[in-house]
Amino acid sequence: MTVVGLVPHRDRRAARELATRAAAWLAERGVEVRLPAPEARAAGLADLAADPERFAEGLDLVVSLGGDGTMLHTVQLVHPTSTPILGVNVGHLGYLTAIEPDELLPTLPRLVAGDYSVSERMLLEVAVESEGAAAGTWYALNEAALEKVRAGRMIRLDVSVSGVAFTPYLADGLIVATPTGSTAYSLSVRGPIVSPALACTVVTPVAPHMLFDRTLVLAPDEDLGLVVADGRSVALTLDGREVGELVAGDRVRCRGADVPARMVVPGEPRDFHQLLKAKFGLPDR
Repeated sequence: MTVVGLVPHRDRRAARELATRAAAWLAERGVEVRLPAPEARAAGLADLAADPERFAEGLDLVVSLGGDGTMLHTVQLVHPTSTPILGVNVGHLGYLTAIEPDELLPTLPRLVAGDYSVSERMLLEVAVESEGAAAGTWYALNEAALEKVRAGRMIRLDVSVSGVAFTPYLADGLIVATPTGSTAYSLSVRGPIVSPALACTVVTPVAPHMLFDRTLVLAPDEDLGLVVADGRSVALTLDGREVGELVAGDRVRCRGADVPARMVVPGEPRDFHQLLKAKFGLPDR
């Protein structure tokens, strides 16, 4: 391992300090270290700054230092490369992270030696046809959400599956989630919890104004087509980040991405169901 990237949460002092310590340890052992420029400046490591657009080039590993939001940001930075990502939980929930802050420095020797395994997580590919800022192809680890812009006004989306018309959805919004994202926003609207060992897309309406209010679960290669069907603007959000507004006639296509995210597992893999149990405080019986 010769090049390692660090992505600390910009506003968390503990994350910035941990990045400084990890950078020093790696540099002492001849490993090149780089940070995206905004994170490098925030951490006082401007000499290690890299253009975010070129940050992932040639990386052997990237370490995310923050919570799940930092992990989502890191995935966006490195995709579509297959760079493995280690998540360090300098946050709250830490569903996506693998180790705690005090475990990072003791773990670094094993990481540099390549002594770890990798868990693959399906990403969502979102292709947008629009004249606005949302146009283009995007990727999300958790979900894509199409939601109303103004309170009190539902939206209408014409939905198709693999090019065949399904039905219009009248709702406050529609969430298209990955298995990883099934425990995020999708869960809050009573979407199902899906093991990340599966590959599928989970389509759940938000406050539907229609009799059909069930979640659809689609295969990753089934194209989900969405067309904004009236004059009401629709906000498109990917992993909690709004990328633009859609207007009547704009089209969105969602499917499983060809290249997955690769999550580093430095020790024994964490059992998803036991993690779920711990986070929700579920009893044994």
